[in-house]
Formats: sequence, C-alpha cells, structure tokens
Amino acid sequence: MAIRVDVRTSASLLGTVLTALSGPLAVLAVVALVYREPIVPFVVPAVVSLVVGFGLSRFERTDPGPREAFLLVALAWLSVALVGAIPFVLAGTGSFANPVNALLESMSGITTTGATGILAFTGHARSLLLWRSVLQWLGGLGILVFAVSLLSGLSVSGAQLMETETQTRDVTKLTPRITHTARILGVLYTGLTSLLVVVLLALHFTGFAPRMTLYNALAHALTTVSTAGFSPEAESVGAFSPVVQWVVTAFMFVGATNFVVLYMLTQGDVSRLRDSEEFRFYLGIVVAVAALLAIVLAINDEFATTEATLRHALFQVVSIVTTTGYATTDFDVWSTGARYLLFLGMFVGGMAGSTTCSIKTVRWLVVVKAFRRDLFTAIHPSAVVPIRLSGRPVEESAVRDSVVFVLASVVIVGAFTVFVVADAARTGTDLGEFAAVGAAASTFLNVGPAFGFAGPFGSYANFPETTKLVMTVLMWIGRIEIVPVLVLFTPSFWRS
Repeated sequence: MAIRVDVRTSASLLGTVLTALSGPLAVLAVVALVYREPIVPFVVPAVVSLVVGFGLSRFERTDPGPREAFLLVALAWLSVALVGAIPFVLAGTGSFANPVNALLESMSGITTTGATGILAFTGHARSLLLWRSVLQWLGGLGILVFAVSLLSGLSVSGAQLMETETQTRDVTKLTPRITHTARILGVLYTGLTSLLVVVLLALHFTGFAPRMTLYNALAHALTTVSTAGFSPEAESVGAFSPVVQWVVTAFMFVGATNFVVLYMLTQGDVSRLRDSEEFRFYLGIVVAVAALLAIVLAINDEFATTEATLRHALFQVVSIVTTTGYATTDFDVWSTGARYLLFLGMFVGGMAGSTTCSIKTVRWLVVVKAFRRDLFTAIHPSAVVPIRLSGRPVEESAVRDSVVFVLASVVIVGAFTVFVVADAARTGTDLGEFAAVGAAASTFLNVGPAFGFAGPFGSYANFPETTKLVMTVLMWIGRIEIVPVLVLFTPSFWRS
C-alpha cells in the first residue's frame, strides 16, 4: 500500500525552520565575539542549519494536511534539539564534554523544560549560557505558533477546549491568515519579553537590583516569558533581590496565560479574560496552593519574616505550576509536606494556548466537571448534562480526550519512574524513590528541577547515561503533547 504522507511537504517546511535557526546562531556568534569567546561553536551549527535547511526547503510542497503537520511538528523539535546541541559539544566545557549531556541540555532548552546538565556554571562561556536562554525563548515561541496556528486544526494541544474557552470559533482564524496570526503572537511574545528586560534594567539603575546587568536581564527575560527557567546564575533567581523575584513571579504567571486572551486584551476586549472560566480556575489553583504552602512553611519556621514566607511560597508555586522551573531557594531541604505540594503542582500546568507545558488547567477543569457530572448522573441516570466551559458546551470527544491525556500522563510518569529506579540500581547510583518520581515527572511534564541531586540547584548530569537519553526522548514527547510523536509509530499513520 502506498505511503499516504507527503514527506516532501513536511521536509520542505522543516527546511524553513532550520534555515531560520541559522539566524539566532549567527547572532550568538557575534555575542561571542563581543565577549572575546570562541565563535566556532556557533558558526559551525549556523552553517549546518543553513545548508541543510536550504536543501530541504527546495522540495516541492503543497498545503500540509494533518499527517504532514504531525510529522513536521515532531521533526522540527527533534531537529532543532540536535542542531542546538552542537554549540555545547564543540565548546566541550564542563559536563558538556559528554555529548549526552549536551543533547539533554539542548532538548531541555527547546522544549522549555529547564532540566540542566551543568555541574558548575564557572568555566562556561557567557555566550554559551546565553544560547541556552535563546533556545528556550525559541521553544516558547515555537509552541505558540504551532499550537495556535497549526496544531489547533488537528485537535491537538487542547485546541478544541481552547476554542470553546476563549470564545474563538477557530483559533487559526484569530486573523484571516495563519501567517498573520503567527506574526501577531510573535509580536505579543516579543513585546512581553522586551517589557520584562526594560523593567529589570529599570530596577538595576534605580538601585533595587544591583546584580541585574543587561546580560542577566536579557537572559532571564528570555526564559521567564517562555516559562522555561534556564538561568546563567547558579542560584537561579535567588541570586537577585526580593523585588526582582516579585516581578519575575508576575511575568511567569502572564507567560502561562492563554495568549489568545492576552491578544484580546491588547484589543481592549477585557470580557475574554473576565469570562474565562479556565483563567479563574488557573488563578484559584495558584492562590490556593501558594497559601497552603505558605502555611506549611510558616509552621516549620522556614523563613524569618512573613514577607519572605509569602514571596518564596508564591514564587515557587507559580514557577512549578507554570513549568518555568526557576528557584529562589533550595526547596529540596523543605519539609516533606512542602515538597509534596510542589510535586503535585508539576502535574497542573498553565492555560492552553500559552508557553507552558504539563497537563494544563483546561484539561483538569474538564476532568473535574466530568467527574461531577458522573456523580450527578449516578443519581439521575436519565439526565443529559453537557459539560460547559465559560457557558459554552464542550464536545464529548474533547472531554474523552482530556481524560485520556491525564491518564496517559500519569501512566507514563509511573512507568518512567520504574525505569529510573531500575537503571539507578543497575549502575549503582544512589537515588531515592521520591527523587526518582520527581525527576520522571519533571522531565516528561517539562518542569525542570526536581528533588535530590536533580533539585533546584542541582544537575541531571549525575543520572546514568541511559536514563538521560530516555529523559531526552520523553522531554520531546511531552513538549508536543504525546500525540504528534507517538502517532508516527503507528502503521496506519503512514499507509491507511
């Protein structure tokens, strides 16, 4: 039976992505020159990306269908991760002397995971550390463009729910053309990033953030709005003043808000935010978990003042729930109850149509409503009760998909935990069960920091090589929400 996928169209579009990637690499080469650092780690992948991308883009293309879109999305993230690892490999400094660590870092970057393989930040070129931030910013932009402009037509990334919740009949028609929609989202995304750079620099020049140089402002703005979490500082955001931590908390929260809703706000339409049931659910979860965590921290006298307790609790909850992965303190030394709260927060995620990862609040909202409906119909079996979001009915297929996605995520994390524990035992790695399940959840759900030696100020370099390779694959699968990758391994995708 003939192959039903137009591979040439997917390859041509992939070529466009790789050609565009050469631009940021060239910019980093200039940054390396400014800092008098080696430029070869950036020039080589820039040339590779440009040549391979140009060659692939020469394939004849047609309008991509669902199969071509699935193939493109899966290959785009994988290819960018492979090219993005070249600067780390060529630099060969620190833990990047190991190519597996370099690939883990690159995949963690482009998937906005934030799980680092760096053991010591000293000794790495500043341009190389900035490349990590650029990778994460590109990954955040990429998921916005793909999720809203492309995957929404495939019922992926909670798109059906996003259309219902934002009261947008077709999110691909936010404007008449998909390319125009992508451009608007890119401008909004860039605008938020630029705004954060300005705010952080203003804090620096007014004396509220002495360590917030232009370099740090740019690096942290790139990884905050993208809800990604790489920092060039070993202490993450804990290296900066409390006012910086409050500002970063706010921008992490905004980065995990539906960008369709944010766009409507820029058009003066506040009703989309006001009427968004998902936003209220998202805000409610953050406030409730942060309040509970603050109580636990206060009971255990973790911090000396109320302000510090509230700041660290809110910051860490927002960081984990939005899957950013920043830290202001080593939460791995907190009490068991506090750490379990953060672990549960890994499974939440921000709103659909944002840069965030994990399961996402819209799916949890639908699952909660479906459970409540089941309780009601158990008493009233003849009742017909549609599930609604913001007053609009949700298709039953979307309800079923949400339940399946949540179940699949939990099963994958559980299965991967078993593998992590078994692989650690095989190699003699000292790894506790809680640290193992934390690392499994954090990598698949694209959160970043976990517990144990993979904690907020730790590194994933200490895991066995086989575990790190599987983590790399799972970050890829989790970032584009399982289906676009796994569907490629079904024979019916290629031939039916």
